[in-house]
Amino acid sequence: MEPQHPRQRAGMGLASKGGCSQRPRIRHPVERLDRQTFSFHFRNLRFASGRNCTYLCYQVERLKHCSPDFSDWGVFQNWVYACHVELCFLSWFRAKKLSSHEQYRITWFLSWSPCLSCAEQVVAFLKENRNVRLSIFAARLYYFWNPDYQHGLRILRHQRAWVRIMSFRDFKYCWKNFVYNQGMPFKPWKKLRKNYQFLVAKLHEILGNTMNLLKTNIFRQQYGNQPRVPQRGYRRKTYLCYQLKQLDGFTLDKGCFQNKKQRHAEIRFIDKITSLNLDPNQRYKIICYVTWSPCAACAGELVDFINGQDNLSLQIFASRLYFHWIKVFQRGLQQLQAAQVSVAVMTRSEFEDCWEEFVDNQGMPFESWDKLEQYSESISRRLQRILSPSNWNNLEDSFRDLRLGSPSPSSLRSDSR
Repeated sequence: MEPQHPRQRAGMGLASKGGCSQRPRIRHPVERLDRQTFSFHFRNLRFASGRNCTYLCYQVERLKHCSPDFSDWGVFQNWVYACHVELCFLSWFRAKKLSSHEQYRITWFLSWSPCLSCAEQVVAFLKENRNVRLSIFAARLYYFWNPDYQHGLRILRHQRAWVRIMSFRDFKYCWKNFVYNQGMPFKPWKKLRKNYQFLVAKLHEILGNTMNLLKTNIFRQQYGNQPRVPQRGYRRKTYLCYQLKQLDGFTLDKGCFQNKKQRHAEIRFIDKITSLNLDPNQRYKIICYVTWSPCAACAGELVDFINGQDNLSLQIFASRLYFHWIKVFQRGLQQLQAAQVSVAVMTRSEFEDCWEEFVDNQGMPFESWDKLEQYSESISRRLQRILSPSNWNNLEDSFRDLRLGSPSPSSLRSDSR
């Protein structure tokens, strides 16, 4: 079976091939979808028939000081005989005549990914409006085997439009915010997880995404914040997952590193960010999720790195604290805080984000392990005691000790690192 063209009824000429035969008239969105429409048109089938309409659920946020202070949302449907849904949205958005001096973040949830013509026009729109960032979540990939439509997805990514497949969490979010659900919870349909896995693999293949996602068992074993290893004899290593973002929240790059011989994950991370040659006139922030907090030597390297990057802020969330009872490692954490690097302990929120962004979760939501919150609170209290100003005695001497390697972190390093 082939996916039916979701805009086949759009009339003749250019509209039948994609896009619009003329500049679309301004249309107004509807507020929500009924339950049957959402369940039918957003079902993430690999090959779908009878889905002759495309639906676009959108959210527009105006950013002030990098945080949303205004939000608008609604739903567009293909305009029969004239225009594709993506272009209807762009026409509506242009008509609002929003300020070119403010930053906007737009999120789309689409029943079909954009066709080539729409992708080209979205790219043109983003080039004209540098103050707009777009994230696209698609329930299904439209003619994913066709080179033209593959090209459309690639040019969207190259123009910094974030393209992803809708996961269980995204369907649940849409059900809550864009559907007349009458208080009923979202119920996943059969094969949602398996189809999500298939579509994610296809999209990665199309976009040339080379980042290897963590396996679910690796994530749980390595990122688990239990004080003891759940599986006897299992070695917990260092993993570092990072997201490089603009201040408006748009993700430019992400990846995951593991310790290699003589090269810790933090150093490999520094090498990668340095290789990107970031624009010195733009400001960026990086969020890191690490299984172990940095050792003393890596803390010093991170401080040197961040001190040489005036346009970069760094946040580190650690699942566990590495040798937290040893002074030299405590001083490494204090050194990071003194350099205005945010160091915190992962909570359920960070574990969920890491699960969603870096794990081959096959569309399944994050499930907490026993006492996750209790362990997180205990580790956080320990970190706060370490970072308390009362423990910052002779900080300059501490920095010098770290530079000289006294005592040597390598002499204290165990299999857990």
